[in-house]
Amino acid sequence: MLKKIHHVGVVVPDLERALALWQGVLGMHLTKRATILDQGVKAALLKVGESEIELLEPLSPDNGVGKFLARRGGGLHHVCFATEDVERELAGARAKGIQLIDQKPRPGLAGMICFLHPKATRGVLVEYAQPFED
Repeated sequence: MLKKIHHVGVVVPDLERALALWQGVLGMHLTKRATILDQGVKAALLKVGESEIELLEPLSPDNGVGKFLARRGGGLHHVCFATEDVERELAGARAKGIQLIDQKPRPGLAGMICFLHPKATRGVLVEYAQPFED
């Protein structure tokens, strides 16, 4: 079962400049930061209440996030829902005939993650995340 909005993903052209805004001006607390090579991004999670904002800077203009930035400029990229069992949620989506990007969960900044295809969700890229145990 989906529990809450875990985070909202925002594509930015420059992670350092974006952090200056989100941390410095808006006062959000940085909780995690990493370069995720298999996703082709530098990413940061910032806490806001019960949820987070994920900032994503593409490492290449040729990957999905890089193409998004080139087509649309920076901005809202995806919404992520927290779950206790990402594999079960993915199987449930598959059983309902929802087009998937990921066929199995994979590690991401937010934990074990998977994405539903935006063609199946009215143009919204949806992510499910099962946060890692601390």
